[in-house]
Amino acid sequence: MSPPGNTGDAAGGASWFGRPVSLFNAFTNLMNSIGTLWVFGMMFLICADIFARNVFNHPLNGVPEIIAFSIAGTIYLQLANTLHAGRFTRAELLIDWLEVKRPLAGTLFNAIFNFFGILVFVVMVRGFWFEFADAWAENEIAGVPGTITFIVWPFYLLLVVGAGATGLEFVLRFLRDCSGTVRAVKAADEDGTRRKRGYGWLIALAGFATVIYLLTSAELTNAQIGILSILCMLILIYAGMPIGIALIVLGFCGIWMMKGNTIIAERMLPQAGAEYMKNYFFGVVPLFVLMGLLVSASDVGRETFQVARWALRRVRGGLGIATVAANAVFAAITGSSIASAAVFTRVATPEMMAQGYTARFSVGVVAGSSVLGMLIPPSLLLIVYGFLAEQSVGILFIAAVVPGLILSAAFALLILAMATWRPQWIGNVTVKDEDADTESILSAFLKLFPILSLVGLVIGGIYGGIFTPTEAGAAGSMGALIIGLLKRKLDWKTLWGVLVETGHITVSILFLILAANIYARMLALSGLPQQMGDFIGGTSLGFTGFIILYVIVLILLGMILDSISIMLIILPLALPVLAQFGGDPIWFGIVTVIAVEIGLLTPPLGITCYVVKATLNDDRITLNQIFLGAMPFAFIMLLVTILLIAVPELSLIFV
Repeated sequence: MSPPGNTGDAAGGASWFGRPVSLFNAFTNLMNSIGTLWVFGMMFLICADIFARNVFNHPLNGVPEIIAFSIAGTIYLQLANTLHAGRFTRAELLIDWLEVKRPLAGTLFNAIFNFFGILVFVVMVRGFWFEFADAWAENEIAGVPGTITFIVWPFYLLLVVGAGATGLEFVLRFLRDCSGTVRAVKAADEDGTRRKRGYGWLIALAGFATVIYLLTSAELTNAQIGILSILCMLILIYAGMPIGIALIVLGFCGIWMMKGNTIIAERMLPQAGAEYMKNYFFGVVPLFVLMGLLVSASDVGRETFQVARWALRRVRGGLGIATVAANAVFAAITGSSIASAAVFTRVATPEMMAQGYTARFSVGVVAGSSVLGMLIPPSLLLIVYGFLAEQSVGILFIAAVVPGLILSAAFALLILAMATWRPQWIGNVTVKDEDADTESILSAFLKLFPILSLVGLVIGGIYGGIFTPTEAGAAGSMGALIIGLLKRKLDWKTLWGVLVETGHITVSILFLILAANIYARMLALSGLPQQMGDFIGGTSLGFTGFIILYVIVLILLGMILDSISIMLIILPLALPVLAQFGGDPIWFGIVTVIAVEIGLLTPPLGITCYVVKATLNDDRITLNQIFLGAMPFAFIMLLVTILLIAVPELSLIFV
């Protein structure tokens, strides 16, 4: 799954409302720009605090509090623009098919999804307004008394404005879809297909109404409500509802049904939306995203591949192994499989095909090895897991080092084995040795020095206890910015594009985490996770059986959902079971990330394969070839997962 593309101007009603809609769009763009610059400012503030603490032994007062409030503030500043850009994460398999094959049903379902988005943000705005009014009346302050304090009401006013703007964006999308539904009905009437094709969405609506009736009238236990919410969640997500909205709606409805009124549920949404997101450690997300994007824009990936190609030029399948090695080094900075796939599709695939490697092998190596970006620290998935499981992100990073090296070595051995015993799978390779004259140990060192320095700064700082993960993200972003400027790869336009993309990625991730927190509260209230743990513990399945079943479920979900969404859905159920068995949550996190990443290479979703296809833009290479080329790497990932389950100490060597 990928975030849906921009389906057109979300303010499709501009022709209806004219200038007011244009002014609203300009306002949300301004909010997004402020949030974008605010993230950049947080980087400088944290770096200044690090410098003052380590050089003058005098940290800046109140930085954690300022960053905590800033994280929540920037999210709501950029939320409406992120929605406008079509970056709210959702599964697109069914909704894309409906929009093409059944336009009436597609627009109707989108209208329903946007209507629920309106309701969610109406509740949030109402709750934030009460918080703002209380803070204003009481002149509430925050910070560190005696050192630095600041008034709180502007923060809540910012949340009111940001949530309100997002709700209005949903309103505009809802009106656009209603208009589209009317046009689709008229078109169906004109060509005489309405009667023939109109029953599907009517049946769907009837089914939806029936479910609502059962939910509001049936006498269900809390555990039954929890189970029903899981089924509804899978249906809504598969249908195409934005995943964050689906989780919030189901969390709200579940608590409403359990408590018999809406009061607690209404309080929970703004409380989670403000207090939960007001967390200093959430700063690790935008800062590591910013660092990865800055590195990607600085052409470091290309130079890393050039060095790996030179070092492995005489090895069988050397270019393939060089791609794995370059991905492993690049992963130690970007933390994103998508970024790795995009970079090395452009850098490595044309070079491999020019030397005689088959197209299937070339794209398969790039797609397969790019998954290292989500395992080798710093990793966005490990960051998300740390938040969901309430584990130290720094310890997770350290625990992932050995498994990341094992997976990299396994990929390299796979390529070497294919080149030795199945050379026809690789192709009629003609080795070009021009690198021997153009590259040297000194030039290779100079090319690798920037990225290795950055790796040492970030991972060494965390491992040495110099930085917290959030501070490491800020220091790494500053280092990546300096590298980009020194290499003259960052002009203002490129830098602004990096900052805007940082905001969109950050908001999409943190909004999902917020939604998962609300849904997890509902599940905890239902008692379902505890009952599942008791049930599994009372069977002959045992801990090993539970882990095997868990991995199978992750792989199956990976075929239809993206990695973060899978973790948001499954971890609130799995973690209590793990606790009952006494399993190590750090080891469990490494197993989870690798198993989830297998889904990046498997059809029908396989987002990494889609990224390779879109980046390559070569009609001669089909999506089917990319999936087939990536299959051996998915199999190796499964074997490594089994190895880590059998020998958990491999994940805990340095912990």
